[in-house]
Amino acid sequence: MQSVAGGQVADRRQIFDNQAFYRALSATRVARDMTWKEVADEASVSASTLTRMAQDSRPDADGLAALSAWSGLNPADFVYGAKAGSAESMAEITKVLRKDSRLDPEDATVLEEIVRAAYQRMLKKNAGS
Repeated sequence: MQSVAGGQVADRRQIFDNQAFYRALSATRVARDMTWKEVADEASVSASTLTRMAQDSRPDADGLAALSAWSGLNPADFVYGAKAGSAESMAEITKVLRKDSRLDPEDATVLEEIVRAAYQRMLKKNAGS
């Protein structure tokens, strides 16, 4: 057991959301129209590191650092409890959509509305549980 921010105690293996990081890494790969082999080469990690990540194994510190540098993803954003509240989540989504040069402002607004509606629905569903 390890202590984490806010005085909570959690199993150290469960603090970093490896699968969410891998999905975000995959989204970056797709956006750049690259294969996993190309990612491995460009990020200077072994292809087996990426294969293990796909199978829910966490990369070593050097692999995580290299993939973070390559993708621009911040591993701290994938730590459970690092972000709190829906306002911050939606603000991040809005910011990302607005920065995407492939989307015109109207399309970004439509996507934001879709995500906001789905997010609100899930919050209500989870509040009722």
